[in-house]
Amino acid sequence: MLNITDLQQEQAITPILRLGFRPFFLFGSVFALVAMSCWVLLLTGTIELSPFNGATWWHSHEMLFGFVPAIVAGFLLTAVQTWTSIPSIKGTKLFGLLLVWLTARILLLASPNLSIAIIMAIDLAFLPLTAYFLAAPIIKIKQYRNMIFIPVLLLMTVANALTYLPQFGYSASLSAQGMHSMVLLTTFLVAFLGGRVIPMFTANGTQTPKVMPIKWLEASSLVSLIVLLVFFLSGFTRFSVVLGCLCLISALLNLIRQFRWRPWVTLNAPLVWSLHFSMLFIPVGLTLLGLHFLFGLLSLSTALHSITVGAIGGMIVAMTSRVSLGHTGRVLEVGRTMQLAFIAIILAAYVRSVLVAFWPQYSVELWILSAGLWCVTFACFIACYLPILSAPRVDGRPG
Repeated sequence: MLNITDLQQEQAITPILRLGFRPFFLFGSVFALVAMSCWVLLLTGTIELSPFNGATWWHSHEMLFGFVPAIVAGFLLTAVQTWTSIPSIKGTKLFGLLLVWLTARILLLASPNLSIAIIMAIDLAFLPLTAYFLAAPIIKIKQYRNMIFIPVLLLMTVANALTYLPQFGYSASLSAQGMHSMVLLTTFLVAFLGGRVIPMFTANGTQTPKVMPIKWLEASSLVSLIVLLVFFLSGFTRFSVVLGCLCLISALLNLIRQFRWRPWVTLNAPLVWSLHFSMLFIPVGLTLLGLHFLFGLLSLSTALHSITVGAIGGMIVAMTSRVSLGHTGRVLEVGRTMQLAFIAIILAAYVRSVLVAFWPQYSVELWILSAGLWCVTFACFIACYLPILSAPRVDGRPG
């Protein structure tokens, strides 16, 4: 039961800083739009920028370690309040965490004459700080099952550190090792959270019975992703035949798992079908990875972009749309603009992976088309959710 003091304290905080999803979903989405626009302009020679460690490294790093962690932090720091019934960080602490994230983004784009160690330290600080603020309420009430997210955040920090090590004279391959590991870590996080919420959202959104999990299928599909992560994090990608077979096995397990969730019943519920169709890019991407490692039919980058754009980008747009509505007291419905965003991100993934795989001679043109669709997606999100994320809850409750 809320008291007058709680409400007064809440009203003293600007709405954008009242809960983690608000600043991180908004600034993360703005960054996704700005960073991708810069990448296209650099790719076409329209502008001249000298980001830290070059444009290609900056693009890969900032999509994986800039954009994704912002959304992950926003989601987890909001969810932990629901899990534990203990208020999550807000106000000054939340602003401080946002400032750490934003400072790293500015430094890496501007590439000032600062020590590499300083830039690296600021960037690497964000996820451990997020893990601390996430762990505190979980430990307080001994809800240890949700501690699974802490090692994931710390492993993401390790993966990020690997991308900087070549700057200190270590092997250049460590950078790619860190990037690829981050893709698998985020894929695991998406698959894990998807299994928690998609069957429930499907049942609620379509008024149909909830599909109950099959324990061995749930476990094996997630464990298969962990096994792949171990290969990438350890740098054992030279075992191409073994890795290719493991990718195909994981693709099959995840496809069966997702097929059981009945995506076909959700076609009239955009907030639900967007989740299903984004998740399908996990088995699609794993299949493309398998074809890469076994037969060399397409580049590793093309295969990974199926996951990064489709599964990760798509799930981010779908989940942030739903969470932002639910946690601001609004009806769980979206209009045509967000439906366009959902379609655009799926098309962006299809263009960047499948079409590039079939027509590699048009790679640059297809990259630009995919990037344009990505920008449409996040422009639509910002247009729809800026007024929502920056305003108080419509029901007057905290958050």
